[in-house]
Formats: sequence, C-alpha cells, structure tokens
Amino acid sequence: MKKRVECRITGRVQMVMFRDFAKRNARRLGLTGFVKNNPDGSVTVVAEGENRDLQILLEKLKQGPILARVDHVEAVWTDARGDFSDFYIVYS
Repeated sequence: MKKRVECRITGRVQMVMFRDFAKRNARRLGLTGFVKNNPDGSVTVVAEGENRDLQILLEKLKQGPILARVDHVEAVWTDARGDFSDFYIVYS
C-alpha cells in the first residue's frame, strides 16, 4: 500500500543544496512529490510511494547533505493521494 509523508525539516537546511539532495534521493527511490524552501528557513518535503522507500528517504532527510545541519524532522504520515507523477523542486 502506498503512503504519503509530509515533512518539515529545520536547522541549517537552506543554501546547502538540501532541495537537490532530497530530489536526488527521492527519485533514486522511485518516489513522487516535491521539496521546497519555506520563508521561516525550514524545508518542506512531501513524498508518496512504498512505505519502505519513504522510511529510507526519511532517514536520509535526517542526515541531510554534507553542509547541512538538521535539527529536527517533523513527519506526518497519511495514505497516498496520487497527486504527483514525478519528484520535483518548487522554486518560490
């Protein structure tokens, strides 16, 4: 059964290639969804796919890319809605 996870990542997560890191890992896992920077300095990731693959992505997000410092990852799990056909970066 496909699931959806909506994450808010805080710490030093902007200007450190976090969005690209999330996109590359999500695509490698065959997930769909998006990643975007938020005005408060956090990053949002919404991803859909198999539970096992989402768990792997979540562990990667907790680590972040080499220049990042992840302080906290808040994750909310729901059933997948099928909203996406790819994983992409939202540029705001």
